[in-house]
Amino acid sequence: MRRQRRTKVVATLGPASGDRTMIGRLFAAGADVFRINMSHTSHERMRELVAMIRSVEAENNRPIGILVDLQGPKLRLGAFKNDAATIDKDQNFVFDTDQAPGDSTRVYLPHPEIFAAIKPGDTLLIDDGKLRLQATETGPQRIVARVEVGGKVSNRKGVSLPDTVIPLAALAPKDLADLEAALDAGIDWVALSFIQRPEDIAEAKKITRGRAAVMAKIEKPQAVARLNDILDLADALMVARGDLGVEMPLEKVPGVQKDMTRACRRAGKPVVVATQMLESMIASPVPTRAEVSDVATAIFDGADAIMLSAESAAGQYPVEAVATMNRIAEQVESDAIYLPSLHVLHTEPESTGADAIAAATRQVAETLDLAAIVCWTSSGSTGLRVSRERPRSPIVAISPIVAAGRKLSVAWGIHCVIAEDAHDQDDMVERACRLAFKEGFAKAGQRIIIVAGLPLGTPGATNMMRIAFVGAETGGEM
Repeated sequence: MRRQRRTKVVATLGPASGDRTMIGRLFAAGADVFRINMSHTSHERMRELVAMIRSVEAENNRPIGILVDLQGPKLRLGAFKNDAATIDKDQNFVFDTDQAPGDSTRVYLPHPEIFAAIKPGDTLLIDDGKLRLQATETGPQRIVARVEVGGKVSNRKGVSLPDTVIPLAALAPKDLADLEAALDAGIDWVALSFIQRPEDIAEAKKITRGRAAVMAKIEKPQAVARLNDILDLADALMVARGDLGVEMPLEKVPGVQKDMTRACRRAGKPVVVATQMLESMIASPVPTRAEVSDVATAIFDGADAIMLSAESAAGQYPVEAVATMNRIAEQVESDAIYLPSLHVLHTEPESTGADAIAAATRQVAETLDLAAIVCWTSSGSTGLRVSRERPRSPIVAISPIVAAGRKLSVAWGIHCVIAEDAHDQDDMVERACRLAFKEGFAKAGQRIIIVAGLPLGTPGATNMMRIAFVGAETGGEM
């Protein structure tokens, strides 16, 4: 199944999309990667979903990526008398270590790490930012805060501290258990929530040990401030715009989204734009015009993938939401300014042989108007390097390792085929031509360019490109 677009679509699974038939329909509608949110999924249910996705994958003979999204550390208030209280603007409100039920003047905060880290002047946000307070006095057992935006607050509501770096591990005990279960199930990507530092990525990578790629969700100002350091260690980024919009002024989020997209492009690592992209389609069969423009902007900016959350997980129209994403991407990418606008943001390749080969491959393919770029890749790195160049020619990645193909399912423009590794250079050229012809990327009489690393099967050793002629039955080098 060949997509008629380069931007990938990530669909979240949930109550509205949790059976084998629906997963097959979502894939047919355009989903390239399926997300499993561990905030709402048990280990047993996660394993069932993985098995169903793999069944759809086998039926369609096309690698499908599975992204497991970890819940991350959650900061919450204690309980209130009568389950809720109302706090007013300009009053003082106290967070303390007393476990007694709270009222309109105070509440228990069961997080000693917050008391240790917060400073006077820092902001506290409650219930996704609906209530806003500023700390005026801080200590090891008591925080006094001035209420800037008041309202009703109830038991166990979430607390965010956008100005404070809290010494929390990125992986809570639940996350560690979820991660081990996901790795045992053979998932491809793991997304880390509420990270603050590059050390959070390093901690996860020590556990994954290459068994899954690590995606950093950027949803806190502290992570934005250290974006480049985080990107150095992560395999991909997710622009988690919902929480970003809670922890920083909403008007700053679009600029952060563009900065992250460009940073990932420079680094040659995928970026996923997420949250509320087609929010109205939870209850409506069609999106708003503003939502269509929002999705189109992410695609014009060069995002590798766009993601549906509740729209496909719990909405009334999951298949329609995926199909809408698919249509928007196809239309945007057919626009005359799409590829030229991506090339405006093009950066010079890294000073390595592999990156120079990838850049040269794009230039040769465009100069000669070649039908396709075919990458032989065992680890996926060759495919990612070519994807970074955003070529006009389609990219076909051939890999003998199914895990590499699944990992590439989130990367821009890559159509991956799982096949036995080539025996030698001649076999590599002939089979690249055959597969380009079979998959519908090249017709008899057209030329393709082949890029690979020699010796064959050596990860990251992109060092060769060749132009080949596609015949009707066999490929022969030109």
